[in-house]
Amino acid sequence: MRLAAMRSALAACGIACALLLAALPVRAGTYFVTVAGLGGEPDYDQRFTAMANDLDHILKTSGGDVHVTTLMGAAATKAGLENALGQVAKEAKPQDDFVLVLIGHGSYDGVEYKFNLVGPDISGGDLAALCDRIPSKRQLIVNTTSASGGSIAALDKPGRAVIAATKTGTEKNATVFARYWIEALRDPTTDTNKNETISAMEAFQYATTKTAAFYDSQKRLATEHAVFEDTGKNDAVRVASTDTGEGLFLSNFALIRIGAAQKAFADPAKRDLLAKKEELEQTIDQLKYQKAAMAPDDYKEQLTAALLELAHVQEELDK
Repeated sequence: MRLAAMRSALAACGIACALLLAALPVRAGTYFVTVAGLGGEPDYDQRFTAMANDLDHILKTSGGDVHVTTLMGAAATKAGLENALGQVAKEAKPQDDFVLVLIGHGSYDGVEYKFNLVGPDISGGDLAALCDRIPSKRQLIVNTTSASGGSIAALDKPGRAVIAATKTGTEKNATVFARYWIEALRDPTTDTNKNETISAMEAFQYATTKTAAFYDSQKRLATEHAVFEDTGKNDAVRVASTDTGEGLFLSNFALIRIGAAQKAFADPAKRDLLAKKEELEQTIDQLKYQKAAMAPDDYKEQLTAALLELAHVQEELDK
């Protein structure tokens, strides 16, 4: 009886999926803006520029519908950043994702965070205002600078996640988080759930683990403690929690696709299928976060339906 019921459910799911797949939306793109700020001395200038170049290469070769802008050296000015974000505001659609990565030095005077650029610096409030004009409903700001924790209050809002290399604005030493954030995007082991997509949460976990290991290996007291805020409540944390919802947004924010997923995303015939697969994976993640608040039977029913649909989509991708 159980086998017959399962077959019946699979058949019903197959019909539903066939209708659903026929009406899949076009996959949205992602706009990336990376800025390597003022180093202040040759060693830091070279280091920040090298990291920005590495990230630029990773993103431009990642496949899919990506739009990459990288500012460094003399181009890393307040006006240059305003122009770059203004261009994204003109081009991006609400369904497109937006990612801003800040590499360099930051400062915090107890009230206001500033990102150090060539010429005038830019404040966290000014950055937030520029990003507010970008229509993307899903935004991510990765602030890898010193004192970056001081920027969270200004940058945070619903629909925008913020990752900071330091937990507060008072951690003012140069950071190493950026190095490992970039490394995370090229290391397949970052993909811990093996879905061939590196999410922002997976990259955060990789970078924080590597950062802690760096200080241990140097036998130094850690002067940076990365945090994230992705609920819009301005309450930065270090660890995801299904009880409070922290980490769900970042877990569902795809940065880089690898392996077969990257190939599928580059294939127009399979791109929408991959989009549906990622959507179903997000639904499953959200159900897991909501499990404690759901009736057991409802949770089981919805999870089973999503898993069956995911299996059908994966079958179509594998053809």
